[in-house]
Amino acid sequence: MITTNMTTTSITIDGPLRDRYTEVITPEALQFLTELHDRFAGPRHDILAARMKVRYNLGNGRNLRFLPETESIRSDPEWRVAGAGPGLEDRRVEITGPTDPKMAINALNSGANVWLADLEDATSPTWGNIVGGQLTLFDAVRGQLEFTGEDGRKYSVGETTPTIVVRPRGWHLVEKHLSHTDRAGRRMPTSGSLVDFGLHFFHNAKALI
Repeated sequence: MITTNMTTTSITIDGPLRDRYTEVITPEALQFLTELHDRFAGPRHDILAARMKVRYNLGNGRNLRFLPETESIRSDPEWRVAGAGPGLEDRRVEITGPTDPKMAINALNSGANVWLADLEDATSPTWGNIVGGQLTLFDAVRGQLEFTGEDGRKYSVGETTPTIVVRPRGWHLVEKHLSHTDRAGRRMPTSGSLVDFGLHFFHNAKALI
C-alpha cells in the first residue's frame, strides 16, 4: 500500500493508492474533476446554502412554493418532458445494490431491466469502496468483470445484462480523500457527487455510447 499526498492541478490525493487504483485515479481524470469543481463548486455551495434557508423557513411555519421562473412551464398544457434515452424505455424491473464485484455480478445476472449502481445508500463511503466501485463499473462496462470468492467460487457476467444507471452520492456529501484548491487558494474536500459522476463519466461514457 502506498500513501501519497500528490497534487495534480488543483486536486490533491490524500488517500492510499492500492492495486489498480491508478487505472481510474489518473492525471487526466483528476484534471476532469478539477474542471468540474472549478465550474460547479460555487453553484453547489449556493444550492446548499439555499437549502438551509428553506429548512429555516419551513421550521418557522412557511410553506413550500414553486419557483416563479418555472411558471411558464407549469401553465403550458403542451409541455412534455423529453423521452427516455436508449436502454431506459423499459424500467419496470430494477435492481439496486452496491458496487462491490460480487453484488454487481449478481445484479447484472439478475434479469432486471436496469441495475441501479448505488454509490450512496448502498455504499459505505470508505476510500476503498468508492475507488473499488469505480473499478467495478469500469470492468462491467467493458465486459471484463469477474470475482473469485474466498471459497474459490468464480463469478462472471452473462451475455445479457441490464442497463447500468449510476447513482452518485448526494449533493451535500463530500469525498474527504480528495481535496480541491480553488482559485482563491482555499482547500476543501471535493464533492462526492462530482467525484462519483466525474470518474464514471470520464472513463465509461464513450464506451457506453
